[in-house]
Amino acid sequence: MSAQPIEYEDPQDPQVILRVLPEAQRPVFLAQYRDAVLAAAEPAGYKELTRVLKGWAHIAWTFTQPGYRESVDADVAAFKAGTLRSVPFDEAIAAELHRRE
Repeated sequence: MSAQPIEYEDPQDPQVILRVLPEAQRPVFLAQYRDAVLAAAEPAGYKELTRVLKGWAHIAWTFTQPGYRESVDADVAAFKAGTLRSVPFDEAIAAELHRRE
């Protein structure tokens, strides 16, 4: 029996991100990615490229979570119907600060 190498997909690989993202998100990712690649031609721009890839890798991961799309669709439907429960921003911040005490 021979050992097979473990295949690892880097979640920050642009090809992985593109494959996972929904079609509607791909042009936005590509525009930001291309801008970051151009900026990375200079050493100071490298951090922006890594920031863009890390952020989009997280977004792509979110889309792979079971039930995520259905949850978003349900929220959109509730918003359109006027039944989406929401909390004003200042109340949400106050509640979070209180929870952290």
